[in-house]
Amino acid sequence: MVCYSVLEVTPTDDAWIPGYLEPVAEIIIKHGGRYLARTASHERLEGEGDEVALRVILEWPSSAEAKAFVNDPDYAPYLAARHAGSVSHHVIIEGKDDLA
Repeated sequence: MVCYSVLEVTPTDDAWIPGYLEPVAEIIIKHGGRYLARTASHERLEGEGDEVALRVILEWPSSAEAKAFVNDPDYAPYLAARHAGSVSHHVIIEGKDDLA
């Protein structure tokens, strides 16, 4: 079942970003993922909370592939760099309607 990764990323140190973008995109492709959005152009319509600098939405063929990406040893140094240089939140959402 298709699923989506939704990330909120607020850099605290931009040094990791230039070396992250291209290699991570290749690892995402390796696991069947693709970017749907990767942007600082977003607007809160409801609720309160901390402001987020970047929002990223990825589509995956399955939650197994999304988890395989996150756990890929090739991704580990980039994940560590993102964690060290940002405040990040990452959730996986299955592409289904549990309330239908």
